[in-house]
Amino acid sequence: MQFNCINLVIYAHPMPKLSVFWLFILTNLFSSSTMAQVRRDTTIVLKAITGLQFDQPRLVIKPNTRLRLVLHNTDDMAHNLVLTKPNSRLRVVEFALALGERGPKLDHVPPMPEVLAHTRTVDPGNADTLTVTLTEGAYPYVCTYPGHGSIMYGVLYVVDNAKRLPPLDADPNVPNRSGSEDHAHHAQKAPDHPYSVQLPAVYRTFMPDCSPAAIAVGLPAVGTGPEQSYCWDAGTCRLRYAWAGGFVDNGEQWEGKGQRLTKIVGDIYYREQTEFPFQTAAGKPKPDVRFRGYRLVNRYPEFQYSIGAVTVRELIKPVAKGRGLIRTFTFDKLTEPLTFAVADDGMRYQTSLGPVTKGSVRIPAGTRQFTVTMSTL
Repeated sequence: MQFNCINLVIYAHPMPKLSVFWLFILTNLFSSSTMAQVRRDTTIVLKAITGLQFDQPRLVIKPNTRLRLVLHNTDDMAHNLVLTKPNSRLRVVEFALALGERGPKLDHVPPMPEVLAHTRTVDPGNADTLTVTLTEGAYPYVCTYPGHGSIMYGVLYVVDNAKRLPPLDADPNVPNRSGSEDHAHHAQKAPDHPYSVQLPAVYRTFMPDCSPAAIAVGLPAVGTGPEQSYCWDAGTCRLRYAWAGGFVDNGEQWEGKGQRLTKIVGDIYYREQTEFPFQTAAGKPKPDVRFRGYRLVNRYPEFQYSIGAVTVRELIKPVAKGRGLIRTFTFDKLTEPLTFAVADDGMRYQTSLGPVTKGSVRIPAGTRQFTVTMSTL
């Protein structure tokens, strides 16, 4: 049998130069488009404002955006900004409260995987920035400064189509800022919290009969005394009232109704009746009083404020028997005498500088520390 052999010759022709040119152009256009999606940059300024809130409760960006999120603190208290994984805000707030004395060194941010990024603690008038790149999702942001996390929060949506988001007033991930006229002062039921509360506890919240800068503090029972609590007003730098029998019911704040007044659990036994307890010498103008923040001392808040040129630190603890408080004032640069005024309010007052005479106690210049023990009769 004879086979015919066919010699197949394949010639490799070079691609025309024009085709190579267009392939190069198309490849670069595709690459540029892809890089534009990955490296989309944006900067958003988020303000901490009066009323324990951010000026924007909801932010929206595209996936894979490199976001510079700036926290500008225009409030009169320190704040931070913590960005968490989805559905992790309350857990992060819980762990932040548990930091105790370690809190200030860590900017009140717990070291845990649920925290994606955070700023440092930002004092009034200052700013700080965090930078992240995120995939699609809903990422809560919150201030974890002690007492703030229950109502000072918002959500960052990373989505391609913002039209799919719920209306702002129906969004379960943002605080309800519609307000309420619910001014109930007492709630005779167990406090409503998403986790157990360890006393002392500090909440920055909206309290009845106080400025928007209220701070509620729950105190542990000491000796034979009951659990006690008090409301301190950072707007006016003074103790407003104290109560016994429980702490607060923050249920509506946990549900996102942030501007409703927190309900008191227990009975109020003391109300401050003076305009401001510290007074200067007669004939001198009333000094300017400014709140400077607070720090935690064994979980008890020590408030700092200035009276003119004098810096005052105030630490409040419960008495060991019955209902009452021990208020310790520490002064820096007290170059002129002050008086501490008390009202005829049915309380018993004892001071480290002697008895109360005609409704006041004189504090001599140079005094470093002054203690007032107030208890029910």
